[in-house]
Amino acid sequence: MPDSALFFVLGSNSFSGARFVETLLAKGHPVIGASRSDEPHPAFLPYRWQGEPARFRFLRLDLNHNLEAIVDVLERERPAFVVNFAAQSMVAESWQNPDHWFMTNVVSTVRLHDRLRAMSFLERYVHVSTPEVYGSTTGTVREDAPFNPSTPYAVSRAAADLSLRTFHAAYGLPVVYTRAANVYGAGQQLYRIVPRTVLFIRLGRKLQLHGGGTSERSFIHASDVAEATYQVARRGRNGESYHISTDRTISIRGLVELICDRLGVRFSDVVEVVGERLGKDAAYRLDSTKIRDELGWSDQISLEDGIAETAAWVDHNLDELARQPLSYIHKP
Repeated sequence: MPDSALFFVLGSNSFSGARFVETLLAKGHPVIGASRSDEPHPAFLPYRWQGEPARFRFLRLDLNHNLEAIVDVLERERPAFVVNFAAQSMVAESWQNPDHWFMTNVVSTVRLHDRLRAMSFLERYVHVSTPEVYGSTTGTVREDAPFNPSTPYAVSRAAADLSLRTFHAAYGLPVVYTRAANVYGAGQQLYRIVPRTVLFIRLGRKLQLHGGGTSERSFIHASDVAEATYQVARRGRNGESYHISTDRTISIRGLVELICDRLGVRFSDVVEVVGERLGKDAAYRLDSTKIRDELGWSDQISLEDGIAETAAWVDHNLDELARQPLSYIHKP
């Protein structure tokens, strides 16, 4: 029997948000999604790949400008779960207009939290955070690691996380936090490294690799992250943070080389090395023991299989993707 608990997903147009909506609908949940822009082309919305989704309603609502409308929907529909993916999320670009990042990720987000704390029907609020709050790390980082943000983006996310700690302690706001490693997969925005590499190879364009790609990351498939987020929403402990990561790390260069091998091209033919981005952290290694032990979650999709899926998605939608913007477009 379908699960009838209603989810409200803020930032449902985001890559991770859209994949989470797909996961919720597959589990039988009714879902209300909200984002500041109209839904993008269906190629970027996994929940529309099988046609018009049942039990889903989309609302165009901007956290910065439509808080009262968001609150009205929440109070009218009374969702058991609110999951917040909404954020200004680009790291390098946050140096250019840091006030925009602080407005969305701190001021508007804290205003939302101040309204959520009065909603007694709320079973749990899932705040989707980021490992960027830890800064560049050595060794493997657990959830109790100190914050050491190194970019305006990271500082803005850390500030909201810290504010939420006080709301949980003072008001009992039923918040849980997730921090995922680098998420990838079919449907991702084209300025992200995995789909961008595949698309540039298919279009015969040179890919710029910042700093030679020496930074190390763990790449995790969006479906694994969506399932983890669901388990945290349903069974996580209030006030706790959960890391979502694989145990495998790879340099950005190694990732691009893996994609090149998969697509049968030479790295040197398709890549141009350029300067490093300001404030880029060298490594993230997240310890995901907590979610594995407490909630029984584990990642299921290998990097090789995920790359193959993403390449197939690019090939299937190549004509449309070639018409889409290939770089990040900032919206204040």
